[in-house]
Amino acid sequence: MPVIGKKFLNYEITQNCFKINIMKWVKSLILIFLVFRLFVSSETKLVNIKDFIPDIVLDIRYATEKNFTKKVLYPLPVCFVAEEVAIALRKVNNELKKYGYKLKIFDGYRPLSVQKILWEFCPNPKFIANPEKNPVHCKGYAVDISLVDLNGKDVLMPTDYDEFSKKAYSNYNNLPPLAIKHRKILHEVMKKYGFIPAKTEWWHFNYKNYKDKPILDIPIENLINF
Repeated sequence: MPVIGKKFLNYEITQNCFKINIMKWVKSLILIFLVFRLFVSSETKLVNIKDFIPDIVLDIRYATEKNFTKKVLYPLPVCFVAEEVAIALRKVNNELKKYGYKLKIFDGYRPLSVQKILWEFCPNPKFIANPEKNPVHCKGYAVDISLVDLNGKDVLMPTDYDEFSKKAYSNYNNLPPLAIKHRKILHEVMKKYGFIPAKTEWWHFNYKNYKDKPILDIPIENLINF
């Protein structure tokens, strides 16, 4: 082969290799971008619910011995949730006021370590999520919620919080009509703003965007001090 031909061939091979390397580099950048976007989108910003709904009533049972474990599991009676959950709850609370009610919250974000303790006391998936099977409270995307009147006084609901019986089911109707009415109001307004009621706990709701969110085990005291 003439020298000129060899030079041309070498030049063409070099150009092709350069194009291949550029394509690999571009593909790598795209992959890095997609991974980064997935990481960022899956991060959860936890916020204090009182910062979004100052008049919400807190009844954080796990910060007291008044819960089914009889143990204090949280250091302080505070409640954190994912930011978009807090925004949606604020809309719920504002609408409920039109009917003469507002929200009371029992629990929101729950560290995975606490979920494991609850599971040890009650390993029944109808009422306590298995800590190894995507517990939504541990994502900051589940809330345990009830109603109070505008003065903060409890209204009649189907059962007390953490009643582990069929009376707590969302479709259980052998109840006083007023309790059924209050449950219906709570469920309808919560569903309107993206919350999904649990079948076996009238007070438990998952927010619609929970599935791809990470499970967290940040201690409550770390969130308070943040």
